[in-house]
Amino acid sequence: MDNDMINSTQAMAAIGPLGRVNRVLKATGPGLLMAAAAIGASHLVASTRAGAEFGWQLAWVIVAVNLLKYPFFAAGARYTAATGESLLHGYLQQGRRYLLLFTVLNTLAAIASTAGVAMLTAAMLTLFIPLSIDILAFIVLASSLLMLILGHYQLLDKVTKVVMLVLTITTLTAAALAFNAEPMIVDGFVSPSPWDWAHVGFLVAMMGWMPAPIEVSCWNSLWLLEKQKQQRVTQAQALFDFNLGYATTAVLAVVFLSLGTLVMHGSGEHFSASGAQFADQLITLYSQVLGSESRYLIAIVALLCIFSTTVTVIDGYSRTLALGWQLLVQQSNDKSSAWLTAIMVGVSLLGLGIILFFKGALLPLLQFVMTLAFMTTLIFAWLNYRLMTSERLAVADRYGTKMRLLSWLGMGYLLGFAGLFIYWKTLG
Repeated sequence: MDNDMINSTQAMAAIGPLGRVNRVLKATGPGLLMAAAAIGASHLVASTRAGAEFGWQLAWVIVAVNLLKYPFFAAGARYTAATGESLLHGYLQQGRRYLLLFTVLNTLAAIASTAGVAMLTAAMLTLFIPLSIDILAFIVLASSLLMLILGHYQLLDKVTKVVMLVLTITTLTAAALAFNAEPMIVDGFVSPSPWDWAHVGFLVAMMGWMPAPIEVSCWNSLWLLEKQKQQRVTQAQALFDFNLGYATTAVLAVVFLSLGTLVMHGSGEHFSASGAQFADQLITLYSQVLGSESRYLIAIVALLCIFSTTVTVIDGYSRTLALGWQLLVQQSNDKSSAWLTAIMVGVSLLGLGIILFFKGALLPLLQFVMTLAFMTTLIFAWLNYRLMTSERLAVADRYGTKMRLLSWLGMGYLLGFAGLFIYWKTLG
């Protein structure tokens, strides 16, 4: 054991249990930011809708999807903690064409995803402000940009931890109360099967953003580098932070499904495609179990949740696009801050254009975004797997047999459902 390790061990022993917990919590951040990005459309919309329409039938699917995607998301924290570089640097080392492929697809995903989460946030705002979704979406995007440009990563890190804590407590409380609520099932109701041919589109959309698009692994990688500028983060701390964030997203995905199942399934109600009506239905779902007096409190929590998702989506996509194009054109770091700001503004404006095109139809927009995510996710998964099994990585840091097997199972499932969706869309 070398002197540094001895000193580190002695220091940890000296500060005591509370000090060690505090040090671990301070090292968290990137993983919780990833969770904040995930707990948006995939949870508030897809999981809740899955429970409302199909009951518990898709619970195991949500758990399986989170498990099968784990190796591809974990690559962000593991690769950066091991090498001190981002995943994008890893793609470039494998060949410029790999980074170019990622960056082009990521550009499309960035614009579509920004539109989706911004419209959902605007829909939540309609509960408080009597303006059209288009105008509110502009306000959401403008305020997100202002927060990111003035506050940078430090503010994003602090705000997200508070929002995640409040959202988790509120959602778990609502789910616990829902188990004791009277069932909403009407007489003669027969639960539909999610495995009917007509529901393939919804299944693909749900799995596309469950728990999040795989390119989020690159955000985690870049956020970890930002965190390391503030303090030293060990490999163990980085992996703990990622696993904490990922486990939170998986658990809450099932919790949101349970809310849809217990409060809405069998009631005869269906979520509206209109953004404003959908937001009202979602908050009504919560208030039915927490009490009508909690309606506006829940609305504020849900708004904070999806707003934090919007901010993290703009930040994460813009960081990866800025670095990706910077590496491709071999741009110097001197103008990286201005370049990042320009991309944030550009992505937001293009996202607003998509919102205007869909004219307030929230569910069709989100289904489009989620489906796009699913159809590109296999490529992102393959890039991460290729990197984590590359000989450029130290043997101890590469994926072992179990992670390789899980990765192949995950890519098999992604490929199978992608083929099924293409068949359903063209010939089915």
